[in-house]
Amino acid sequence: MIDGTLVERLYRRANAGRWHVSIDRFADALATSVAKAFAGEQPDGRDVERYLSGLHLDDLGLACACAAGDEEAWEHFIREQRPSLYRAADALEPGGGARDLADSLYADLFGFRDGQGERRSLFRYFHGRSSLSTWLRAVLSQRYVDRVRSTRRLEALPDENAPDALPAPDRPSSPDRARHLRLMQNAMSSALSSLPARDRVRLACYYARGLTLAATGRLLGEHEATCSRQLARARKAIREGVERRLRIEAGLSEAEIAHCFASVVEDPGPLDLRQMLDVSGERKESAPDRSN
Repeated sequence: MIDGTLVERLYRRANAGRWHVSIDRFADALATSVAKAFAGEQPDGRDVERYLSGLHLDDLGLACACAAGDEEAWEHFIREQRPSLYRAADALEPGGGARDLADSLYADLFGFRDGQGERRSLFRYFHGRSSLSTWLRAVLSQRYVDRVRSTRRLEALPDENAPDALPAPDRPSSPDRARHLRLMQNAMSSALSSLPARDRVRLACYYARGLTLAATGRLLGEHEATCSRQLARARKAIREGVERRLRIEAGLSEAEIAHCFASVVEDPGPLDLRQMLDVSGERKESAPDRSN
């Protein structure tokens, strides 16, 4: 238990009230940080105060607000952190090849509410011991390393006409694969068509046409942070819609649904996102009128 007077002093230092963070939420973040730092130990009050006083309190307050979904805090976070995050991505892979990883962090950072109504955000792993910028670069670097490791599992094989070419194994495809792909095609099409036109435009711009978050936001007349949140919300709605249709309309069990998703991940086959998100006729309707 952290002394209440200390919490109040640190709360003021962090200026957490600027982001509408309650003192109780901030106290919980401090307690989590202490528990992480002193795992398995019983620190005395002076050790706790010394540790907490050395935290990046302003960043911790901002992270608390972003994790709670505060609009003002989130927009401040995007504005302040995106340039350095992109620079870190370009340092990992010059030419912009890692910027998609930087963009993908936003959805995990914003998070979603679980079954108990609790928002699950990547910010819950930020405890203030480093600056927010340093922590973000570390997260990005780890994801980049994970991607490189995953890519390197696919070793280059000899040319098929080379003397040392490997014979292709006789592996018949799963008898259920064609059915799974057909069910996923129908469920995906249905889930996408049930989305509002503006959501389909946003998804098409970002995923099918490869626009950046900033460019997609400009097209739709919305802030980049808002665009990121709306994409995350739409992805969640699509996943839930597909699962619901497979469960109710196709009568699949949870295990069969998992097999359907696994089949698509392994090889999407005829699933073409560009065709499913063909919203060329909707772009003008959804784009803001800038004639005034």
